[in-house]
Amino acid sequence: MNLNPITGIKRFYEESKHIMSVSYKPTHDEFMRTLKIVLLGILILGVMGFIIALILQLIV
Repeated sequence: MNLNPITGIKRFYEESKHIMSVSYKPTHDEFMRTLKIVLLGILILGVMGFIIALILQLIV
């Protein structure tokens, strides 16, 4: 294991450069699909949390 901070910074820079070269900007359709899925997931988790809280209030 190399603990040299300069080597770590160089490695981080090279890995970041690689990630930027293989990534791309999503199309509008891809972005909207991802947004809908994320919002649906947040909504489902919120409803589940609300139901659990409601059940626990009724039990206690």
